[in-house]
Amino acid sequence: MMSPFTGQWSYRSFINNPDLSVEFNELQFGLGNLVLEAPQFGEVAGTLGGEGWSLDLKGWSSYGSPFEIRFQGNGVIGGEQWVYDYHGFLAPKWPNGNAQRAAILGTIVRTIPHSNGQAEAGFVASWIAVKS
Repeated sequence: MMSPFTGQWSYRSFINNPDLSVEFNELQFGLGNLVLEAPQFGEVAGTLGGEGWSLDLKGWSSYGSPFEIRFQGNGVIGGEQWVYDYHGFLAPKWPNGNAQRAAILGTIVRTIPHSNGQAEAGFVASWIAVKS
């Protein structure tokens, strides 16, 4: 059985700010192309990147209700090591949904600091990926 996570996805992450007066575009944390593969049953590998950045991914997925995925992204961007951890779930399908696309919904945490202390470890955001 092929993993439902395998393939190309459009990735977006958002700052978790409950203030509804903040403009939607100000909540953007990141966006890019997510490419996932399953080298072995239950394993996940791939890349996540956009203009000027790319992370190598490694982790796992599990079958269930919902399907679950967890991976870590590592890369050197602008001379700095970036490490982020991702946890997500395959969104359930609506039985009467129209034009529904597979989506992963999850959270991300910055595992180590970067940007000379301006981007501290432990920062949490939310992310969504929509299958291409």
